Amino acid sequence: MKSALLAAAAVSVLLAAPCSAQGVKIGILNDQSGVYADYGGKWSVEAAKMAIEDFGGEVLGHKIELVTADHQNKPDLAAAIARRWYDVENVDMITELTTSSVALAIHELSKEKKKIDIVVGAATSRLTGDACQPYGFHWAYDTRALAVGTGGALTKAGGDTWFFLTADYAFGYALEKDTSEIVTANGGKVVGSVRVPLNSSDFSSFLLQAQSSKAKIVGLANAGLDTTNSIKQAAEFGIVTGGQKLAGLLMTLAEVNGLGLQAAQGLVLTEGYYWDLNDKTRALGERFFKRTGRMPSMIHAGTYSATLSYLKAVKAAGTKDPDAVAKKLKELPVDDAFAQGKVLENGRMVHDMYLFEVKKPSESKRPFDYYKLLATVPGDKAFFTAKESGCPLTK
Repeated sequence: MKSALLAAAAVSVLLAAPCSAQGVKIGILNDQSGVYADYGGKWSVEAAKMAIEDFGGEVLGHKIELVTADHQNKPDLAAAIARRWYDVENVDMITELTTSSVALAIHELSKEKKKIDIVVGAATSRLTGDACQPYGFHWAYDTRALAVGTGGALTKAGGDTWFFLTADYAFGYALEKDTSEIVTANGGKVVGSVRVPLNSSDFSSFLLQAQSSKAKIVGLANAGLDTTNSIKQAAEFGIVTGGQKLAGLLMTLAEVNGLGLQAAQGLVLTEGYYWDLNDKTRALGERFFKRTGRMPSMIHAGTYSATLSYLKAVKAAGTKDPDAVAKKLKELPVDDAFAQGKVLENGRMVHDMYLFEVKKPSESKRPFDYYKLLATVPGDKAFFTAKESGCPLTK
């Protein structure tokens, strides 16, 4: 009897495996409980659900499934989750991937497993540079685009000396490096920097170093709650009232909302999306607002776009085979409510970026009416070309 039951179970597994392997399964892997939970978190999951619904809920005649997990900003944990998803749960594509150290780890695993990942939340330009791989893509923005937008604009406007508060991991290093290069290319000078542990609660010693540097611009090479907390504490030290200017090198609508306009007014920042740019962005924003009570940032809208683009590529390829889908992702134009763009050979999705100034409270007419558009940065100016990126796939 025991042998018969085991044989029956084995048959049932064999019969079930092809069915589960036929459907398309997408994984959202990001920070849902830590410093970046508001930056992406459950809101990115909702954006992916919207994309799946808009696509019709199925592709190649099979249902589209969505799974999600919290990587807690730990690369080892993220890799363990992704390995289980790939090996056991038949996940075909992982996206969002907030935190550069996590994204780099999953990028390498996806290469090994020949599975597609589309990074949205992580910033480092290394993902499509020296760490590029055939199945890896980078969607909403990167450190190079932020540097060109915010760093270039402030330096040209007279902010020619910089001091950086830098998150002490891959993302912060890349953002400081890319911004420093843009600052010096525009005639500016970096007078110093200090590395700050992730999820710090006390920025006082770091801000005092920035204050004593006398730099015109204090560049915040951090994100999420680290950015909002450093800005709040900078106000306590009188950094802005003392004549220095803060540059939030990675800020999104979520962080501005967390700060409030009273504290955030006048900040200059770069995003790849804003809900009030045009009819398409407004339509997506309003739908997202009805579901979540907030407007999407470029991370949420970018996750929507990455999910939708992957499904379009699967449909166009007529298969979910990673090589065929990766080829289609690089061939098909991106044209959706997030952006109009194209994917380069190194996996970088190129699209326009936008330089914004945060409005004064008196200028805001409704909730999340936060930005004034200062300039549009064309995609071919914002991002490295495939050859400039250092990606070995382009050599």
